[in-house]
Amino acid sequence: MEEAKTMKTPMSSSIKLEKDEKGKSIDSTMYRGMIGSLLYLIASRPDIMYSVCLCARFQSCPKESHLSVVKRILRYLKGTMDIGLWYPKGDKFELIRYLDVNFAGCKVERKSTSGTCHFLGHSLVSWHSKKQNSVALSTAEAEYIAAGLCCAQILWMKQTLNDFNLSFEHVPIKCDNTSAINISKNPMQHSRPSI
Repeated sequence: MEEAKTMKTPMSSSIKLEKDEKGKSIDSTMYRGMIGSLLYLIASRPDIMYSVCLCARFQSCPKESHLSVVKRILRYLKGTMDIGLWYPKGDKFELIRYLDVNFAGCKVERKSTSGTCHFLGHSLVSWHSKKQNSVALSTAEAEYIAAGLCCAQILWMKQTLNDFNLSFEHVPIKCDNTSAINISKNPMQHSRPSI
């Protein structure tokens, strides 16, 4: 890997990882070790979180196709060793939460992946990416599920910051789905009754 060419992104946007049952198997111990090291690195490099978590789904039976994606992440890290998190001193101290969903991104189970991040001022302090437990039937439903999980994380974050004498009255959640926002503003039964 020392002589490998560097990459500008951790993963190609066109790649779709699957179980690849016909692919050539590789040493699962080595693969798990690589994934474990990358998961540890996520603490200071959130830019690789999605790619690493996607590769981590295939630890039970890794194939060469999965290993090639992990090697691409390593080549990306080699070319971006100067990137990291920075927390500047400043006076703006506002807690903001962003969320986004990859609707039906898992080609195996058709489940969506939620991605969220907390900013305290202009600094990233928390992030989360997880495959949803249920299959959403629309992008609005997937975003609404993610917003619910996001609210639970905000309550935890507010309580944690309250322990440091930092209180926040309102924490905005930034979401890019108008339907999910409208459902959140009007908490009532939205499904049509069957007659």
